Amino acid sequence: MPDSNWVEQIVERVVSRTLETHLPELRKELIRGVVEELQPALESAAAQPLSSGEASSENGTNLLKAISSIHAGTNQKEILRALLDSTVHYGGRAALFVIKSGLATGWQGRGFIKSDEIKDFALDVTSGLAAQSLQSRVAIRGMADQVDHAFIAHFGASKDGRVLILPLLLKDKIAALVYVDAGVDESGTIDTNALEILVTATGAWLEVASLRKQVQKDGLSDSANERFDAVPPAPSAPSIPDPFAAHAPMHVAAKSAAVMEAASAAVAQAPVAMAVAAPSSAPVAATQMSPEDSDTHRKAQRFARLLSDEIKLYNQVKVTEGRSNRDLYDRLKEDIDKSRVTYHKRYGNTVAGSADYFNQELVRSLAEDDVSLMGPNFRS
Repeated sequence: MPDSNWVEQIVERVVSRTLETHLPELRKELIRGVVEELQPALESAAAQPLSSGEASSENGTNLLKAISSIHAGTNQKEILRALLDSTVHYGGRAALFVIKSGLATGWQGRGFIKSDEIKDFALDVTSGLAAQSLQSRVAIRGMADQVDHAFIAHFGASKDGRVLILPLLLKDKIAALVYVDAGVDESGTIDTNALEILVTATGAWLEVASLRKQVQKDGLSDSANERFDAVPPAPSAPSIPDPFAAHAPMHVAAKSAAVMEAASAAVAQAPVAMAVAAPSSAPVAATQMSPEDSDTHRKAQRFARLLSDEIKLYNQVKVTEGRSNRDLYDRLKEDIDKSRVTYHKRYGNTVAGSADYFNQELVRSLAEDDVSLMGPNFRS
């Protein structure tokens, strides 16, 4: 089996350089998570010989440079552009398609004669390689005739007809699909292993960059002992922002406008019902308390959400396993109990102390609103 140490060294070197003063505990977790994600690809490479059209990554330094360029990005667009710039070193042509509401929309492309026309191209993901990648959440290899025929007709097939589709995962969801082929040159190749590493590293770095931005916004201390000494002033809990939020292709925007119009009509027909409806996890109604107490409830819930989302981010593998085995609390007991103490230290003796927002947010974030997944030892 190929030695995975070089992958870990690459990731550790890049992450260490950029996160020396920010969330120190995240570094080891990120390295472990990336290497763990890459392990199946490494084992597969050892078990199966590469086809004549593929070449293994012979120079780890070049791959390190590619990952470094991705990690040098200071925002989502820069990170994703660096990914596409890097992919063409391990394939002939590449395109990134945003996944929203079951639709795949072109964002940017590299290596195509008509690369500018990738933007807003609606890729069919209901069948073929794209559908397989969406369903399996792994990279899928195949031939051009297994891809959207309209796409191939417009942009042309590669010289050897081979195609690779890779899912870009962001916070456990597929945010985009990356299309790569060998290009139109006779010497074109696809280095599947290197491309999988680049896409995996990009997804991980998007999450880190988003967390760093949220932490800076909330003014949280980097000290492990003082990490939550200040109540976050942000109006919402940390989440992974949509890197394609500003990308609103015309055919998707038209559909969204129709949905919004229908929703507005429904609201107009049922104003009374909408006025009394409220999320089950919402704080106590502001009309039942003073503005100061209402504000304390909002801050307590926001703080609880911040703590639970942090547990989820640092323990994604354990969360996945805990959901499958219905024992989330047992697997995350140490982190949950520490965060519980932090929460009660700040809000246990306030007017929000009886609302139990911390447990509510644990169930929402970790167990996806199914308390049974927390296990029998969880005290709700």
